[in-house]
Amino acid sequence: MASILGSQTRRDFVAAAGTTIATAALLPSAALAKPEDVVAEIKKLYGDKPIAAGKIKLDLPTIAENGLVVPLNFEVESPMSEKDYVKAVHFYADGNPNPAIANFYFTPMSPKASAQIRIRLAQTQNIVAVAEMSDGRLYTAKKEVKVTIGGCGG
Repeated sequence: MASILGSQTRRDFVAAAGTTIATAALLPSAALAKPEDVVAEIKKLYGDKPIAAGKIKLDLPTIAENGLVVPLNFEVESPMSEKDYVKAVHFYADGNPNPAIANFYFTPMSPKASAQIRIRLAQTQNIVAVAEMSDGRLYTAKKEVKVTIGGCGG
């Protein structure tokens, strides 16, 4: 039985489409960032300044069933006064095509240094936060988020 595609049958069309999909799967995907790319991005901003753990409370799911909409909530411990406040918080992902994922800037007039967003994660990876205080001190926090496909592991 011939189709509207000339002498090709539906079976020929499906076989050709399957070959095209299989070939596309073998092509290299977009390059993904690595942990060393995150370190390089942080170094671009802050050079070799020491970074201590602490002060940042990250609220991320341990397992994200959908990498397209992963909730990220954070708060940085600070009095947010004229002399002691959070200037900026930067977020990085070590498995996305671009390691930098979000930047937040605060002033002493901000009631607190916190925000809620949704991020997109390409695969299971670490999310790294770096907070810059008004006196130049830097703090960091890191959490791994396991991205699953339909809740089936990954």
